Amino acid sequence: MSAPTRLSAGQLKSVADHLASLLADVVDGGSSLGFLAPLDRTAAADWWRSLTPAVAEGRLAIWVARDGERITGTVSVGFVDKPNGRHRAEILKLMVHGSARGRGLARTLLATAEQAAAEAGVTLLVLDTETGSPAESLYRRGGWTAAGTIPDYAADPAGVLHPTTLFFKKVGGSGAPRPEPAHQYRSAARYA
Repeated sequence: MSAPTRLSAGQLKSVADHLASLLADVVDGGSSLGFLAPLDRTAAADWWRSLTPAVAEGRLAIWVARDGERITGTVSVGFVDKPNGRHRAEILKLMVHGSARGRGLARTLLATAEQAAAEAGVTLLVLDTETGSPAESLYRRGGWTAAGTIPDYAADPAGVLHPTTLFFKKVGGSGAPRPEPAHQYRSAARYA
């Protein structure tokens, strides 16, 4: 298995069908990731292609792991473009194909995303995951801190509502590049 590689917008378009197969496998395996079963592969590929502008603009970074030519895992980082939030980013769509689980791929993908975010100047990462899921254990073992749980947050692939746990992790350090300075905002009361 090769090290995860970051996709360009063009590469994302060219592997969208492969990513759709991965997404369908994960959803069929019980992880919703925002989708319900049965997941139509054409719709899944279209969803991946819809992310191309965000990747091209640098608002989203996507990594894939491969076993030969087959994509076995992926993770994304969504960067905040608001002036007061450029120091934070969100881990999105960490998934591993059912046939590739149990080999540390999820940990490798997560570490790749964390390191790249830190190198981009991010100092705070956030994510959410289904409470009680194997993913929750992964994040806890990886040094993530649970910030709280929200009941009935999202439906599983069968449509049953489950709680989600919000996590955060400090990354980077004083040597990381800092985001652009935010503008000074005045109190709305001053303009009343």
